[in-house]
Amino acid sequence: MSLDKLDQRVARIGNCSGFYGDRLSAFREMLEGGPLDYLTGDYLAELTMLILGKDTFKDPNLGYARTFVRQAEDALGLALEKGVKVVVNAGGINPKGLAEKLAEVSNGLGLAPKIAYVAGDDIRSQTEALGLAHPTYGNPLTANAYLGAFGIASALDKGADLVVTGRVTDASVVVGPAIHHHGWTPESYDELAGAVIAGHIIECGTQAVGGNFSGFLELPAEARSRPFGFPIAEIAADGSMVITKHDGTGGAVTVDTVTAQLVYEIQTTKYLNPDVTVDLTTMRLEQEAPDRVKVTGVTGTLPPAKLKACLNYFAGYRNSMELILSGLNVEAKAAWVREQVERAWGEDGPARVVWSDVIQPDTDADSQEAASALLRITAFDNDATKVAKGFTGPVIEQVLGSYPGFAPMRMPGAGTAYGVYTPAYIERDVVEHTVVHHDGSVEVIADPATDPAPLDKSIGLRPSPYPSPADTLTRRVPLGTFVHGRSGDKGGDANIGLWVKNDGHPKYAERVTWLTKYLSPRKVRELIPEAADLDIEVYPLPNLGGVNILIHGLLDEGVAATARFDPQAKGLAEWVRGRTATIEGSLL
Repeated sequence: MSLDKLDQRVARIGNCSGFYGDRLSAFREMLEGGPLDYLTGDYLAELTMLILGKDTFKDPNLGYARTFVRQAEDALGLALEKGVKVVVNAGGINPKGLAEKLAEVSNGLGLAPKIAYVAGDDIRSQTEALGLAHPTYGNPLTANAYLGAFGIASALDKGADLVVTGRVTDASVVVGPAIHHHGWTPESYDELAGAVIAGHIIECGTQAVGGNFSGFLELPAEARSRPFGFPIAEIAADGSMVITKHDGTGGAVTVDTVTAQLVYEIQTTKYLNPDVTVDLTTMRLEQEAPDRVKVTGVTGTLPPAKLKACLNYFAGYRNSMELILSGLNVEAKAAWVREQVERAWGEDGPARVVWSDVIQPDTDADSQEAASALLRITAFDNDATKVAKGFTGPVIEQVLGSYPGFAPMRMPGAGTAYGVYTPAYIERDVVEHTVVHHDGSVEVIADPATDPAPLDKSIGLRPSPYPSPADTLTRRVPLGTFVHGRSGDKGGDANIGLWVKNDGHPKYAERVTWLTKYLSPRKVRELIPEAADLDIEVYPLPNLGGVNILIHGLLDEGVAATARFDPQAKGLAEWVRGRTATIEGSLL
């Protein structure tokens, strides 16, 4: 279908990147796969900002996602030929530098795109005045406010072909084109809320079409046999949308794959964005056709008075080693080598060391790997030498004088720098949301009207809206028997979304009733013993058939600073789905 045959009342917005390192070929694939009005890419995460900040130490002209330069070299000409506007947050902490690099690359290719960039999110120069210095780590290495979408929309209004941003919210790269396309104002709260949901669904690339999906075995074999297509949001003027993908691509768009992304990395039932506050309890999902899920009913209200900021601090250096423990007495072996190594370190050991727990494997296993456990040792220190030879040397020295079968998984290496992420909330007037248009003119985006009231988190503690189910015979089965899940990280907090499968079961509503009553904070602590002493919030989302769980502090100080083997909690939901639960037999 050609663009001139598209319903121009709908903004057809595709995604080609969910993180810095996503499939390079997706930019071209999305342009060649079918009609689009806009193509967006999300390259930034809290950890990515830290990586880009470290890049600037090597070269102050860097600080942006260099992979997008390669994608632009490959297919920006095709985007211009097709009239597809491109919006990416690949500018990182240097959107001006990326815009200049793209202009240089385009000139070399004989192209002349109109390039604009959005800035103003970088608040590093203000952190001391704002009191954002960390009591332990000092001033942050990177400090960026999350900007909204009206700067992007203005750049498109002025004729930009390509808009580069720094740290806008993930959804903003989608919301901006929708604002431009439909002419929404800052007071179009329901419409903006719908676009935020569309952006949230497609921001993580192929996750919306079956990537990282707990029900992957339910996808057609053909859908899993090809590279997954990237998602598309067809956003109508009222903020409703259809989520889809290009024909002929892998994966599938179903109510469950879309729900999986909706519950990913959210917190309360209010989804706060710089342009609008979204009520997550109002939306409805419907399978309109194969690979087409309609999302309606999203409502929004005034945005919050403060902006969220992403702060990354240089925290020191870290290193880790893994030792193989095979056969009998692995717990005693682990205890002995720990005693030996700590004695060898003496007073000169790393400042903080985390030893993993080990569990006795099956000693009558049919393979050595199945009969073995791993002891992971992770060290942290401000002194790089103490996590290099100072850490690994005393471990390796035990090879011939410790437990039987002592073997490291790999040869030791030097430590690496790591950072600590923390969010902050700042007044809007601290930030000057700026657009540098393709003609060089500069525009400052005005702040919208905001809601000064803080979010009432008590909504997560309200009782279930459903009546108690009747007693019946029960069975002990894995929770994942009819429950899907998706989990992730927000700094040091872990988020788990759990919802009832949309498989047409006649007792779907009763299953939802059971799940929302079952998953209290106390039950979550039983399912996840590691969270027994942590603050847990559970938010019912009956319109999505499930709940969202927020576990504060499970990931310590964030992905770069935690010693957990799953530092971003990506597999946490799968572990929970594997835990057994007492479920009424009538629901099975």
